[in-house]
Amino acid sequence: QVSLAESEGGSVLAGGSLRLSCTASITPYAMGWFRRAPGQEREFVAAITLNRGDEHYGDAVKGRFAISRDKDKRTVYLQMNNLKVDDTATYSCAAHDGGFYYASHASTYQFWGQGTQVTVSS
Repeated sequence: QVSLAESEGGSVLAGGSLRLSCTASITPYAMGWFRRAPGQEREFVAAITLNRGDEHYGDAVKGRFAISRDKDKRTVYLQMNNLKVDDTATYSCAAHDGGFYYASHASTYQFWGQGTQVTVSS
């Protein structure tokens, strides 16, 4: 069993920045972030493989968000810049550790964090 510890989210004005982190209890193959806004379906945000650092981004965040990792700390970071009101959501960290991997598909992640709230106001 893998546990994921997410940092706290926060509240920020539109145009501002926040950074989230997620630390795993082991070193999984990949870690990612998904988000869900009220009344919306879960949406892929970003993912990264821990060894090679291959990055993937959802269309809504490309050019604004950056994912990075510290393999030794088993931690991934999500730097969110130029935040928009539409980025308001609960952000959840996920880990993939075996089997078929498709970065943007939530079903390929076996382990999930509790989720942390990010609120962007105008």
